[in-house]
Amino acid sequence: MPLSDKQTAVLKGMIAALLVCALALIAGALLLSETLLTEDTLAGRFLLPAKSGLAISLWLLAAIGVLARHRFFTPEDIDGSGLTEGTVTARRLQAVLQNTLEQTVLAVIAYGCFALLAPIQYLGALPAAALLFWIGRTLFWLGYGKGAGGRAFGFALTFYSTAMLLIATLVLAIL
Repeated sequence: MPLSDKQTAVLKGMIAALLVCALALIAGALLLSETLLTEDTLAGRFLLPAKSGLAISLWLLAAIGVLARHRFFTPEDIDGSGLTEGTVTARRLQAVLQNTLEQTVLAVIAYGCFALLAPIQYLGALPAAALLFWIGRTLFWLGYGKGAGGRAFGFALTFYSTAMLLIATLVLAIL
């Protein structure tokens, strides 16, 4: 069964994001690690994911704030999604918020696990992942209104950077 145009667009975005994530995380691990931690201490290993988590949490703050602002200034939406169907804009902003929440929670968990379990020489992957998260969220948000193909690369950039860190952490924990 051939893929639809939307499926093809999503697949292209996913493949491109997968390649970008792999290259960026490897580059981060190899190029940034020497400058991040001069000494392998528990405090240092907590500080790095805290900074990365703080950086990506700003997207969650923005998504909540934009939806709240919209609801406040839109009489049809001021009662919230639990009491109204919501306008098209409110539903779109809620979808972006929900996805951002999911992505942020998974990333914070992955960052913490990676920081504690990965060898010090690989920790440069954390700021690289946070940068990919930022770029991915930006592209996801801007492309959301264009449909699945318009948001695919941004979604995948956010997700794959986190998934790769989580899988790497799992492999490191087993070995």
